[in-house]
Amino acid sequence: MKTAVITGAASGMGLSDSKKFLAEGWNVVMADYNEKGQEAAGQLQAEYPDQKVLFVQVNVADAASVQALADKVNAEFETVDCIVNNAGVFAKGRLDEVEEAAWDRVMNIDVKSIYLMTKSFMPTLMKQKSASIVNIASVSGLLGDYNMAAYSAAKGAVVNLVRSMALDYGKYGIRVNNVCPGPTNTPMFQQNPASVVENFNQASPLGHVVEPEDIANMVYFLASDQAASITGQNLPVTAGFGIYSSQPVQ
Repeated sequence: MKTAVITGAASGMGLSDSKKFLAEGWNVVMADYNEKGQEAAGQLQAEYPDQKVLFVQVNVADAASVQALADKVNAEFETVDCIVNNAGVFAKGRLDEVEEAAWDRVMNIDVKSIYLMTKSFMPTLMKQKSASIVNIASVSGLLGDYNMAAYSAAKGAVVNLVRSMALDYGKYGIRVNNVCPGPTNTPMFQQNPASVVENFNQASPLGHVVEPEDIANMVYFLASDQAASITGQNLPVTAGFGIYSSQPVQ
């Protein structure tokens, strides 16, 4: 039975990813800083008794914490077949408005975490000669946005990092891809006022933002054998955000 390790798995896209992999018959390691992931893992374990659901509390920006996660996973499972680097945070503001601590937090959790997860798990993946890594980037890493300097910089780094990772690890049978979500209906997004949510919905040519399950479907596809020849790619799942040239209607 294959095993997926998913960071930021306690809620939102990470929780949807966990449910999708379990529905497809995988074991799942739910890694998150938030202890509420333990409750979610327990509920999923009851729903999928024939598979293993393991929650591990981890600080993805701390080398020792990530290495402890890797050691625990390697001790509990025969293989690690997919790593989903989903953990991420957001800071709002122009560059001159973002506090240094907020800048560092975004860079550490959104970018450094991928470095640490790769460094800790790669010896196992290279030994297996087969695995997939899926990073969650963003449409904001592909395009510019107002008042999102730190987030766009971090996700832009992830957008190019995937290419280097795919080049370096392809010879070991390891594929690396990014999913680039547009605005997604996560608990964090739902904290916006109803008017803001409606503005986002109306800005999509489909009339709605992305659902977390839409991201999970793409993540699983990239982890599966159906994507055996896909690597180094940034695949947008945006409900149409990012396709408009900004020219006025003619």
